[in-house]
Amino acid sequence: MSMLKIGDKTFQSRLLLGTGKYPSFEIQKEAVRVSEAEILTFAVRRMNVFEPSQPNFLEMLDLSKYTLLPNTAGAKTAEEAVRTAKLAKASGLCDMVKVEIIGCDRSLLPDPVETLKASEMLLEEGFTVLTYTSDDVVLARRLEELGVHAVMPGASPIGSGKGILNPLNLKFIIEQSKVPVIIDAGIGSPKDAAYAMELGADAVLLNTAVSSAKDPVKMAEAMKLAIEAGRLGFEAGRIDERDYAVASSPTEGLLPT
Repeated sequence: MSMLKIGDKTFQSRLLLGTGKYPSFEIQKEAVRVSEAEILTFAVRRMNVFEPSQPNFLEMLDLSKYTLLPNTAGAKTAEEAVRTAKLAKASGLCDMVKVEIIGCDRSLLPDPVETLKASEMLLEEGFTVLTYTSDDVVLARRLEELGVHAVMPGASPIGSGKGILNPLNLKFIIEQSKVPVIIDAGIGSPKDAAYAMELGADAVLLNTAVSSAKDPVKMAEAMKLAIEAGRLGFEAGRIDERDYAVASSPTEGLLPT
């Protein structure tokens, strides 16, 4: 299976895993291990990155094995997002950042205006920018034109588990994009993750589907396998759909009856 390339970094795994809302640090650590994810994301504003006395998931992991992807969740404006990203960079975590600016508290959909603005500002600051956005085809293109290193359209609202609601728009985004397209938000099951990869997505980012599963560790492994299967299926090229049956065995040269 081909490698995932984001900016100047390459990764074997195409699963990006969130680190919030696990029942315990121990379960979180084991879920991360079995997922074989190489990129872990977390909300900077929900962690005191400068206070070593405060327990956090970073203490449970061998950080040499992972690339950390801090996100700007909680920001309402571009300026807040940029401050949050700079805080993470100053702590020495990573120069890669996920831009997330929520514009609607009820639906948790991103604010397109502030998202574009923040992405541009962070690119000027030299960050590797991965931008969470809606499944708006034109907005995704505008982000790519700005120079973001990955576009991250949502499959459905954050944490909803509804899966892929608009596969056509996601397909349009994937087909026109020259940077990685990472499906982010709303994934509920391995079926959803495999479908995202079959559409041609480069990767999937998920959190709640694993952390809130009845068995997060088993679900982490299931998501890993689903993403691998979906990517292999996409690279293999599925058969065309037909309205009528087509014999799966040759019809020529049959013995007479």
